[in-house]
Order: sequence, then structure tokens, then C-alpha cells
Amino acid sequence: MIHAEHWVVALRVVVGAWFVKAVWTKFTLAFLWDVVPYPAVSPRFLGFHPKRIAEFAAGNPVGWYKEFLEETVLPNSRVFATLQTFGEAAVGLGLILGLLSGLTAIVGLFLCLNYGLASQWMSFGQQGFHVLLVTSMIIFLFTRAGRTWGLDGWILAGGGRRWLRVVM
Repeated sequence: MIHAEHWVVALRVVVGAWFVKAVWTKFTLAFLWDVVPYPAVSPRFLGFHPKRIAEFAAGNPVGWYKEFLEETVLPNSRVFATLQTFGEAAVGLGLILGLLSGLTAIVGLFLCLNYGLASQWMSFGQQGFHVLLVTSMIIFLFTRAGRTWGLDGWILAGGGRRWLRVVM
């Protein structure tokens, strides 16, 4: 018997692992009052981010997106690097655990669309990769992929509240 929902789980976990791998070097451990550890964006990524954004903007043929990168993202690179890092971590963990899968898929879709718009002009491989990521996020959103072998299913089986069904 073919159980399509089980194969969607496999895809969900693999894509989630890719997001966790992508964010792994972007985090560092910082300390509050030299005692309490918390995750922070690494100085290395904060320094690299504006260079990469400038590269994405340099030859980007999508005028309005090039303008967005140059006039909004570049001057606020630290904010966007932080949002990207924590967004990727949330998507990765959410997909692996099957937690808040609807919301996770929407955030992942937003990230993947932006990655695609930033880099689609650079190579055919970039185009294909981001098309697959966007397609995966749409599948996760409409199948609510966390309800099978995920925390969403476990929470909802316990009589989860009605509003939870919207984000799971």
C-alpha cells in the first residue's frame, strides 16, 4: 500500500534538516550578564551578509527586487541577517518536529521566494533548487504535513483548540 502522507513526512524532515544545516554556522552562543547563554547571530555571518546581498543585487534583472535589496536590505543588513537566521532555524525545527506546520510552511515559503528572487538570475541550478523548495513549502502548507508523525498530530489528537488548527 502507498501511504502518500508518509512520503510527505520524509520530504518534510529532509527539507527541515537542510534548513537546520543552512543555519548551523550562522549561530553563535552569546551570554547575558556573562552567565545566561542564548543563541545569537554570529559576527562572521553579520559581516558576510551585506557582501552576499550586494552580489545578489548587482546583476539582478528583477528591477523592483534589486531596488529592495539595495535600498532596504543592504542598509539594514544586521536586521535582515538576524531575521534570516532565526527564520531558517524556526522553519528547520518546525519541519523536523512537525510543529505548527502551516505557519512553518508559510514562513518557509516566504524565505524561499525571497531566496529565489535574489539568486534566480545567477544560474539554472539556483532556479531549479528554489522552485523545488517553494513547491515543497506549498505541499507542506496544503497537506498540513505535521499532522502525520509530527507534534501537530499529537497536539490535535489531545483535543487541540480550534485556533490551533489554523496554524497546524
